[in-house]
Amino acid sequence: MAKESNANNSKVKRASAPTIDVRSGMDVESLKQAITEHLFYQQGRNIVNTSLNDLYMAVSHTVHDRLLQHEHKTMNAVFDNNNVRLVSYMSAEFLMGPQLGVNLIDLNIMAEMEQAVQELGFSLNTIMAQEEEPGLGNGGLGRLAACYIDSMASQQIPAIGYGIRYEFGIFDQVIRDGWQVEITDKWLRNGNPWESARPELAVNVKFGGHTESYLDSNEYLRYRWKPDYMVTGIPYDTPIMGYKVPSCNFLRLWKSEAEESFDFSSFNQGDYYKAVEYKVKSENISKVLYPNDEMLGGKKLRLKQQYFFVSCSLQDMMNIHLRFDGKPQDFHKRWAIQLNDTHPSVAVAELMRILVDEYHVDWDVAWHTTCSTCSYTNHTLLPEALEKWPVGLFAYLIPRVLEIIFEINYRFLKEVSSRFPGDNGKLSRMSIIDESGEKFVRMANLACVGCCAINGVAELHTELLKQQILHDWVEMFPERFHNVTNGVTPRRFVVLSNPGLSNLIIESIGDKWPGKLDELRKLEPFADDAAFREKFRSVKLENKKILAALIKERTGVVVNPSSMFDVQVKRIHEYKRQHLSVLHIIALYLRIKQNPDIDIVPRTFIFGGKAAPGYFSAKLIIKLINSVGDVVNNDPDVKDRLKVVFFPDFNVTNAQLIYPAADLSEQISTAGKEASGTGNMKFSMNGALTIGTLDGANVEIREEVGNDNFFLFGLTAAQVEDAKRNGYNPHFIYDNNEELRNVISMINSGRFSNGDTNLFKPITDNLLWHDPFMLMADFSLYIACQDLVAETWKNTAEWNRMAILNVARMGKFSSDRSIQDYCEKIWKVKPFNIRKA
Repeated sequence: MAKESNANNSKVKRASAPTIDVRSGMDVESLKQAITEHLFYQQGRNIVNTSLNDLYMAVSHTVHDRLLQHEHKTMNAVFDNNNVRLVSYMSAEFLMGPQLGVNLIDLNIMAEMEQAVQELGFSLNTIMAQEEEPGLGNGGLGRLAACYIDSMASQQIPAIGYGIRYEFGIFDQVIRDGWQVEITDKWLRNGNPWESARPELAVNVKFGGHTESYLDSNEYLRYRWKPDYMVTGIPYDTPIMGYKVPSCNFLRLWKSEAEESFDFSSFNQGDYYKAVEYKVKSENISKVLYPNDEMLGGKKLRLKQQYFFVSCSLQDMMNIHLRFDGKPQDFHKRWAIQLNDTHPSVAVAELMRILVDEYHVDWDVAWHTTCSTCSYTNHTLLPEALEKWPVGLFAYLIPRVLEIIFEINYRFLKEVSSRFPGDNGKLSRMSIIDESGEKFVRMANLACVGCCAINGVAELHTELLKQQILHDWVEMFPERFHNVTNGVTPRRFVVLSNPGLSNLIIESIGDKWPGKLDELRKLEPFADDAAFREKFRSVKLENKKILAALIKERTGVVVNPSSMFDVQVKRIHEYKRQHLSVLHIIALYLRIKQNPDIDIVPRTFIFGGKAAPGYFSAKLIIKLINSVGDVVNNDPDVKDRLKVVFFPDFNVTNAQLIYPAADLSEQISTAGKEASGTGNMKFSMNGALTIGTLDGANVEIREEVGNDNFFLFGLTAAQVEDAKRNGYNPHFIYDNNEELRNVISMINSGRFSNGDTNLFKPITDNLLWHDPFMLMADFSLYIACQDLVAETWKNTAEWNRMAILNVARMGKFSSDRSIQDYCEKIWKVKPFNIRKA
């Protein structure tokens, strides 16, 4: 009887044991089993014989399995419904950042995975740190694209991101003797578990050759492009999961390959190099992110990159459209294309080519379809950043596309002449072809002609865009212009990167805010709660300790976590004015040298960012920062009251450690030069106060957080323009400001360059005699504002109250709100609820 009873008990236990679902289960046991199976069947390892990278791959493949379940369900439901309009977000950059952590958050299984990995004998944080970051972007443009496709999935907007699968992303940065040195970014060297190759969906892209006319069966004049060669685009798909929703979109990146990989005739003749030459040339298109385009070879490759990914993407979209019974002329009913800056603007002409040449759609109908499909986001007020390409280069690489552009321009200029008779200046300015010297194709003009909507990325930027850069277009098409202020995803930049703050907020107001950031307003009353302020301060201090340890590891500089962390991390550019902050550091250093016992608030100045490899002035600024740091950090008179750190290789991974630790956010670009900025938003969300000009999104951040919770200084955009019109003289300011004179003199004396009085002369000469970004004009205002920052810092309770209010009032700057604006103003699309499909 006892044996029978034991057997019955055993049966009961077996019956009640949880069912393990290796592919889609979200419980701890299913995750553990999935990890061990991936280790064995994909990496040929077992749990006691594995490398850290093998373990990372197994964990990531486990998560990827679960993403694919959602992606397939989402896309099947979307494509089966002919009434759903999809967004195609075209961007030459997608700076995604590491994927494992954010996907665990979106799937809501972070705790389960931590436990599963721990029970297997490992640390999830250690495994996450193993991930290589795909550096498929230079900075803000690519990071914004990543935030937007995250928010489209979270808002259940059916969408596909289209771009290039660069084999080598933006360079890794190391600092040697204070100088930036670029190292190849081999992000694919250990494999990428998040992507799936889709060779069955490959498309061919034409290059070179000539065009010829012919009569079709209906006696219509047609044109065909006879290329010199074709390049094959292979799509690689990465699922993009929404936050705690079933929707999962995907990012489709194109890899270039030779249509025919091997020339057997050359091989058989003994010419081994020529046998693979075509393959190498074809694969170069997706080899590296944005080559230096100063030389003709660089320009050629960059234009090939842009046309390659645009043509691949449009062909893919048309194939999807036709596969689900769409008609070519109805393309706009299925797709809304967003052109992220001018890089993909050749899409206007390429879509016309596909419609007119490949599907024989009437020109006027095709033009209506194209204009109804495409929208254009402008990201810059800097004229040099508005792309234009030599007509000869277009003719050489994509001759049929150039013919299409000529036809678009001819018809458009007739329309301009009709609307504004006799205004030859307007005709010249609005022409897609710049004929003022060597003929160029103006890509911004092409986008403005062929898009139904044009938007800036902050209220100030949009107004300046309308008043200055695109004034003619506003007169022609006022209804096309909109503002959509940028936003960032709080899932990555608070929940993932700042778990201490995230948990504190959840304890206080609940857990809805990562998906509805306006909920943060509920934090406002806590700003006056002394107990909450102390918890908030403790979270910040812990984040600073983590960063301080990393700074010591990466740079050797020991910093005090109790000091004010004054941070400026972004692309190094003269208009962003990192060197203005350096002038302030030298001013403080001089005060200490003049009075070693002076009472100065302890500060750690943290810089980070990459300079374009060919941008000498930016690289010299990096050298200046490091050189000033070498002197200040080692001067016994300073007594550790000032520390200067250049944090190398600023990227998304490092940003996730820096933003949560910042006390002061430096947003000090020349007013009227920064389109928006998104780092300013990430800092404020993490409880940093901002010192900044009225530039880009700073204007709106100040409006939201309150004037009293923002340190404002500097000329306005209008004052900058007035000063330049009236003959701005920086040397006069220098002559009449003793502190400024002393700062410049110290640089020129060789104090920061081992006695070399010429090393930094290009910087000081430019400031004294040109100063295009108005550092001298803003110097005294900046110094006075920084003195106010120091006084405020001394009142810990007040500083923390202001910081909490910054966090509480950042709801507007979620990328979810930005996407809602795009949906309502521009794309005219609505969320698609997968559960109800």
